[in-house]
Amino acid sequence: MILAGDIGGTKTVLALYGAEDPIDRPFRSQKFASGSYDALEPIIAEFLRGIEPTPRVGAFGIAGPIQGRRVQTTNLPWLIDADELERRFHFRAVDLLNDLQATASAVPFLLADDICTLSAGAPVPQGPIAVIAPGTGLGMALMVPSDDGYRALPSEGGHSSFSPVTADELGLLTFLQDRFGHVSFERICSGSGLPNIYDYLLGTGRYEEPDWLREQLATAADRTPIIVAAAMEQRAPLCAATLDLFVTTLASAIGNVALLTLPTGGIYLGGGIPPRILSRLRHRDFLERIVSKGRSRSLIERFPVHVILDAQAALHGAAWHARRKAGEVPEDDTAPD
Repeated sequence: MILAGDIGGTKTVLALYGAEDPIDRPFRSQKFASGSYDALEPIIAEFLRGIEPTPRVGAFGIAGPIQGRRVQTTNLPWLIDADELERRFHFRAVDLLNDLQATASAVPFLLADDICTLSAGAPVPQGPIAVIAPGTGLGMALMVPSDDGYRALPSEGGHSSFSPVTADELGLLTFLQDRFGHVSFERICSGSGLPNIYDYLLGTGRYEEPDWLREQLATAADRTPIIVAAAMEQRAPLCAATLDLFVTTLASAIGNVALLTLPTGGIYLGGGIPPRILSRLRHRDFLERIVSKGRSRSLIERFPVHVILDAQAALHGAAWHARRKAGEVPEDDTAPD
């Protein structure tokens, strides 16, 4: 048995697998409201109650930077310690993964129905793979080939400095510098960043804010879904312009990652936003901005670009990681005291 988990600020999903269980059909799976618990341990204890034998290996994708064998979660007051989990639940091994590292771990195993290809490119077998995921934040990870398949490397590249290209983007940079000081791509190319674009464009005076939109936004806990829905349905030019600027800025970030990592195996867009705006990503300006890197254009055009459609990619990636880890743990290894 192995235990996999996708740990987020809103929900925690755990899945238990036997040796023969397909990754998309676990022996048992359950979703928990993260905010209802003060730590991960009570969730695991509740999930495993009555399970025999207990899993030998666990792997958890977590929103937060991994520091050695511990992580302080980004959106929860949880300190997760892999050594403590091993002792508490008698795991033989526990690995903590950054949430994007977990998503990236699923990429080599994605099926045709799990992706949408925006550009076929000219993929190189076993070439490096870049994963960029605009969700609540802007996650990035890299998959590199190794002797036994791919290895996922975490990154905090979403916090790299925003590099404007157009006059509008220069204006956006100035606007956000007054608000935040340092302006990263995540301040723009994420669910938390998209309202920043909206505020900037509204402040330029070039767009009217309809009364119905103003009223909805004023009472919304999260403005992003409202803005995106209005943009995709073409109900407000202000929202459409916001999404346009989001898309082209995201493309710039992707192009930068492509130059840094040379992902000949492909670029994969994860996170919650790309599947929701898939029809907008099909517009020519998105791919055009990715490859608009001067003398390097022809190089980047060779990198495939895909959107991950598997909503549970992070959980599945953690499961694949745990399954490989189980194969590395000796059968006669004794469980921790």
